[in-house]
Amino acid sequence: MVDYHTANNQSAGGAQTYMEQENDWDRDLLLDPAWEKQQRKTFTAWCNSHLRKAGTQIENIEEDFRDGLKLMLLLEVISGERLPKPERGKMRVHKINNVNKALDFIASKGVKLVSIGAEEIVDGNAKMTLGMIWTIILRFAIQDISVEETSAKEGLLLWCQRKTAPYKNVNVQNFHISWKDGLAFNALIHRHRPDLIDYDSLRKDDPVTNLNNAFEVAEKHLDIPKMLDAEDIVGTLRPDEKAIMTYVSCFYHAFSGAQKAETAANRICKVLAVNQENEQMMEDYEKLASDLLEWIRRTIPWLENRTQEKTVKDLQAKQEDFRDYRTVHKPPKVQEKCQLEISFNTLQTKLRLSNRPAFMPSEGRMVSDINTAWHTLEGAEKGYEEWILSEIRRLERLEHLAEKFHQKAAIHESWTDGKEAMLTQKDYETSTLSEVKALLRKHEAFESDLAAHQDRVEQIAAIAQELNELDYYDAASVNTRCQKICEQWDILGSLTHRRKESLERTEKQLESIDELYLEYAKRAAPFNNWMEGAMEDLQDMFIVHNIEEIQGLISAHEQFKSTLPEANKEREAIQAIQAEVQRIAQSNGIKLSSANPYTTITPQSIDSKWEKAMAMVPQRDNALQHELNKQNSNDSLRATFAAQANSVGAYIQAKMEEIGRISIEMNGTLEDQLTNLKEYQKTILSYMPEINKLEAHHQHIQEALIFDNQYTSYTMEHLRVGWEQLLTTIARTINEVENQILTRDAKGISQEQLYEYRASFNHFDKDHSGGLKAEEFKACLISLGYDVENDKQGDGEFNRIMGIVDPNSTGVVTFQAFIDFMSRETTDTDTADQVIASFKILAGDKNFITADELRRELPPDQAEYCIARMAPYAGPDGVPGALDYMSFSTALYGESDL
Repeated sequence: MVDYHTANNQSAGGAQTYMEQENDWDRDLLLDPAWEKQQRKTFTAWCNSHLRKAGTQIENIEEDFRDGLKLMLLLEVISGERLPKPERGKMRVHKINNVNKALDFIASKGVKLVSIGAEEIVDGNAKMTLGMIWTIILRFAIQDISVEETSAKEGLLLWCQRKTAPYKNVNVQNFHISWKDGLAFNALIHRHRPDLIDYDSLRKDDPVTNLNNAFEVAEKHLDIPKMLDAEDIVGTLRPDEKAIMTYVSCFYHAFSGAQKAETAANRICKVLAVNQENEQMMEDYEKLASDLLEWIRRTIPWLENRTQEKTVKDLQAKQEDFRDYRTVHKPPKVQEKCQLEISFNTLQTKLRLSNRPAFMPSEGRMVSDINTAWHTLEGAEKGYEEWILSEIRRLERLEHLAEKFHQKAAIHESWTDGKEAMLTQKDYETSTLSEVKALLRKHEAFESDLAAHQDRVEQIAAIAQELNELDYYDAASVNTRCQKICEQWDILGSLTHRRKESLERTEKQLESIDELYLEYAKRAAPFNNWMEGAMEDLQDMFIVHNIEEIQGLISAHEQFKSTLPEANKEREAIQAIQAEVQRIAQSNGIKLSSANPYTTITPQSIDSKWEKAMAMVPQRDNALQHELNKQNSNDSLRATFAAQANSVGAYIQAKMEEIGRISIEMNGTLEDQLTNLKEYQKTILSYMPEINKLEAHHQHIQEALIFDNQYTSYTMEHLRVGWEQLLTTIARTINEVENQILTRDAKGISQEQLYEYRASFNHFDKDHSGGLKAEEFKACLISLGYDVENDKQGDGEFNRIMGIVDPNSTGVVTFQAFIDFMSRETTDTDTADQVIASFKILAGDKNFITADELRRELPPDQAEYCIARMAPYAGPDGVPGALDYMSFSTALYGESDL
């Protein structure tokens, strides 16, 4: 007999001690027929579960191992190693040599074989053969079991206790009577595969049914052969411990493999979920950016449209459309722009935290591209508003000039009516001398009247020219009317000259002239013209924009009223001339003609025009007073707007300064800071009614056509931009804190570390700008223990770090970039190698994986995600449909092209 107790390979202390204890084979126990029967069945089934992998099996455990061939084959299958070549002879020495090779191999694994020799195995000693198989089971099926620093038997027992703890009527304390009622076997299966066992239907008082149920399910669904009969266990006072341990170890190995695959699948699911979420955020960013840029592209041409309108009313409709754009259409786009920047920053943070390459939007959809397009939009918006205001002024001026032109033209045309007929008549040919003289004097009076009307004609021509220069839409009709007036004026001048020559030829024959008539005519004509001019001025339209202008008009009107007493004296003097004519004629019995021969201006017409002019004075007073009241009201609107604008401007400035101060302070945890910032944001948003109130004041200002305001330096555009910047700044600050929380949670950074980083950052941020310049950042790194002193090695290290925290070479390091760098230096993340290792487990250690394996191990959506993106496997060991999980895993982390 050969003694293998001299094997000198050593294993771990606890496991070695346990193995030595188990190798002390209890000869008395083996004599128990029930236990020996259980061991035979269990050990035979266990050996066959491995031998069938080699295409063979045993029927009788002590007979089939006698030649050592199947024993060596069993050891090769369970160890995965090659044993020395067996001897194929039939002699006893050949068998002993084969068994010794098997026992030597067992001893080489650190197992002491006490009192077990090759001769006993060859002789078919059942006791020694069972002892040898138990030793093999201990070494290869139980010894490597490890649960919380316990191994082998204790580890297997602890694993059973943990798995069956939640189940009623199950209390695993050993490997014999604790398993007798069958509930423990069923609990193990249900814990890992609840779809196979209806545990609640089992009864503790029916152990045979329970055991048969567990054994049959294990054999059918878990590939664990039936190693014991239920009747053998139930019919024994104490089941064989070794048989139970062998059976239970099969359950452990069956489920531990599934657990490993589940863990690998969970890791892959986690990685894929992160990747899918990032891709969805990228798609959302691209769509939102495209929509916003398209809206800007469609809006800018509308704002750049300078099609002129014909009337102020039409242009005010454009102004109302612009106001709707400002208050209705643009604010949601401001929110979209802000959300776009927040989404971009959050996505980049998540990509950094998950060790993915940075997101690069499509060409033309960078945040900087959107900001450039937005800047162009605001420039077009400002230009459009200025154009509308200038167009309103221009059209108001045009309408005023057009009305003034038609008014003066109507007065002139009324005056010239019939003048051509008068100048072409030849009444002097049949008149007496006195009548001729009268005609001559009358003509002289007409010339005086004609000269007086020269100014009006020049004014009409000047107004027509200005209307043409200002591009008046109805300039054609104005030009036609002006041309007609000028041509008629030239004709009147020519006719007047010819008639005067005719009268002067007969003047020497005319002697008697009524000086009084002549004096009346000479004084009445300019006075009448003065009254017509005064009435024209009293009816003149006016447009003013401030109190000073209307006060100037009122002052001019008051000055005009101060001349009325002198004008009234002139009127009375003219009327006195006519009265003197009547007195002389009556006193001398002279029969006068029905009218003054020298003028058509009658005393009645003078009085009538005087009365009309005097009636227009109070009307002019009322119009000027109404305009003064309007300008006072406008001034009140300016003051109201200014008061609100100054308040809003100061509020925005104060809040911007507070946000700047909050962003560099460290008060409480990041969650506290985030909560406080969101409350602060709510406080700011609650101020929106004041902004709306200011918008209402601004609308009143625009409706009143007020273009200046001396009470405030703020404009509505300035305050709108300031308010939008305030909302954007608080949103960005909240986003920065959220990203710091993401960084802290993902990288495992403690609150104290964040405080330390913030304190170091704030200490060197001397100007409180929220960023560190290169020299400030170097000083900060030195304070944290980095070797970046001013030498060749230190400069190289510093340039490397600057390349990480400032990839765009802006010269400024933000706090978020600083946190990302520090977290990257101190924490670890998933890597491509870890994901490859997880896929390798799912693939059963193959260098490729199949679609069926992915669908079996992963959730449906993530399995299809992998299948759609994995390249075909090109290795020599591939099979049809094989997929390359290695290139897929490296592509997830930007190490290759997916």
